[in-house]
Amino acid sequence: MTQETQPQQWVWITGASSGIGLSLVKRHLADGWHVIASARSAGELETLLDSVPHLHFIPLDVTDKGQLSRCQQAISDLTPYLDRVILNAGNCEYLDIEKPDWSLHERINAVNYLGMVNCVEVCLPLLKISPRGHLVGIGSQAVQAPFPRAEGYGASKAAVRYFLSALRMDVAQYGIDVTCVLPGFVDTPLTQKNDFSMPFIMSAEQASERIYRALEKRPFEYAFPKRLSMVLTLARCLPKLWLRLNATKPIND
Repeated sequence: MTQETQPQQWVWITGASSGIGLSLVKRHLADGWHVIASARSAGELETLLDSVPHLHFIPLDVTDKGQLSRCQQAISDLTPYLDRVILNAGNCEYLDIEKPDWSLHERINAVNYLGMVNCVEVCLPLLKISPRGHLVGIGSQAVQAPFPRAEGYGASKAAVRYFLSALRMDVAQYGIDVTCVLPGFVDTPLTQKNDFSMPFIMSAEQASERIYRALEKRPFEYAFPKRLSMVLTLARCLPKLWLRLNATKPIND
């Protein structure tokens, strides 16, 4: 079969206007994929839209049911199937325990977890039509061990991890694979606001390349970098030491 007669490969990527999402858009385009990119605004995608015929932008707020419905119709107008979906839209806020804004948990959960659920509702019918659909959710290594001030963010990503693990068992009957990606610290607009040390941080381009290559093997889970994963695994084995090292204020004996 010649390259011209091979079926087109279609991927839908959310959170695609910057960071990991934007880099994944570029990486898929470089490999000949037809890419549907979604975000609340086009952002840095604008420069690509005028010059790349295989790139399509559909605006989407993953918490807005009306936009989700319109997005589903717009995707269906472009293609009858999706081969890969990468759900990357996310938000991060940190809790100040001295002046706590407990409502941040609702805001984070609405995007990181419920937003992903909303997007699965949109894409699952199209993944079923593909001969071998692949659903990918971007989580975080924050689920490996607790971090101070990350109550809302970490809990939302833990929900993502469990949701994808359970969903994997339900959609296997349709030949759909599910992968949960757990990145470490990546230099993105979200992490650029952080005021703490971020060990083993890498660029969005480096992260997207690792993710892209890993997805070829369709793993259940992909955590990177390995050095951070090893540190956090050790932290789970030594919870009292991890607490002493990371408590917001020194702990008195």
